[in-house]
Amino acid sequence: MRQPKILTTLHTYSWQLFVSDLLAGATVAMVALPLSLAIAIASGADPDKGIVTAIIGGFLISLFGGSRVQIGGPTGAFIVVVFSVIAQYGYDGLVLATFIAGIILLVGGYFRAGNLIAFVPEAVVNGFTIGIGIIIATSQLKDFLGLAVDKEPADFLEKIPVLWESLDTFSLATFSIAVVTLILIVFLRRVAPRFPGLIVAVGVGSALVALMSLPVDTLGSRFGELPSQMPWPQLPDLSPSRMIELLPSAFIIAFLAGVESLLSAMVADKMIEGQHRPNAELTAQGIANIGSALFTGLPATGAIARTATNIKAGGKTPVAGLVHAAVILLVMIFAAPLASYLAMPALAALLIVTAWNMTEPHKWREYARGRKSDVMLLLLTLVLTVLVDLTVAIGAGVSIGLALRLSRRKAVETDWTPPDR
Repeated sequence: MRQPKILTTLHTYSWQLFVSDLLAGATVAMVALPLSLAIAIASGADPDKGIVTAIIGGFLISLFGGSRVQIGGPTGAFIVVVFSVIAQYGYDGLVLATFIAGIILLVGGYFRAGNLIAFVPEAVVNGFTIGIGIIIATSQLKDFLGLAVDKEPADFLEKIPVLWESLDTFSLATFSIAVVTLILIVFLRRVAPRFPGLIVAVGVGSALVALMSLPVDTLGSRFGELPSQMPWPQLPDLSPSRMIELLPSAFIIAFLAGVESLLSAMVADKMIEGQHRPNAELTAQGIANIGSALFTGLPATGAIARTATNIKAGGKTPVAGLVHAAVILLVMIFAAPLASYLAMPALAALLIVTAWNMTEPHKWREYARGRKSDVMLLLLTLVLTVLVDLTVAIGAGVSIGLALRLSRRKAVETDWTPPDR
């Protein structure tokens, strides 16, 4: 079933539900705002691209999606892919890859490919998620420690020696702001989980830099002032040669968007005891990524952390997601200059916490107790993600995982012997 969830939920909509959605949407917007900026910067894009993606992608995912409470936008899982595509093909290449990925997802939704999520081995998903978390955390060490690095390599094995050699440029002021922000994020999350602690923690860290005139990089000093209006939509370069060149990247973006959004919707189902429509969700991801590309945004997908925040804040219907996008738009229009004061180490601390949460350390013991073949598959996917390439990791992991599943099924069939009659 590909019908958007909003059509069925609005039949019984009420003012009471709207108040709940309004408060939840505003709360999620305060969480999504600094995250969207930080994710864009870590991806090698301008910070305003993250805001545009949260507005356009977030709005379209809620409007056309198959989940009542899914919140969409830019996510940490895309940082590695986006950084790689921008480095290799330029930002216009990323926009085209995102546009093609949207078309792939639309086709997937039409042919009900949302049901195929069950065939992606869980060990592969866990492996590349942990790997992405490691890469994100490593990418933030420069801003967390205040290291002076002229050109930071994208490759993990090349990056570590460069960071190590730059340790003599360590900045105590930068490190202190990062640590204060990190402690505040963790503290506020434990003490008041429904409170938008991310924006408060980043705000406090940034305010300390401004008030104490610390020699610390800010969003404004590095990127200039954020624009206070949305860009006009425009088609990317659709030349056949360029599209063929970016097709592999588009498939990876489509795969990640599909898997993450459906996993997020499944997590949401458990929290609200509901049921999402996977094919409607895939269709929504397709529309959202085409829309984001038209506004020169980043790839968009359902975000597990923001969806969980929406549920905990009282979000009941897709209207909360629409409100979340509208609030971010209003902040962009009326408060864009304030964003230039955000401190880079505060945003780095935010992303390091995000990376830690992505790896789900509380589940590591459970993974270790699983089948040896699943543990090896997880480790293989993790190592390939960090040391080689996400494309190779996903391709190898899914192929080996499906082969293992077939071999187990065959073993069960051959173990059975008919009884004597």
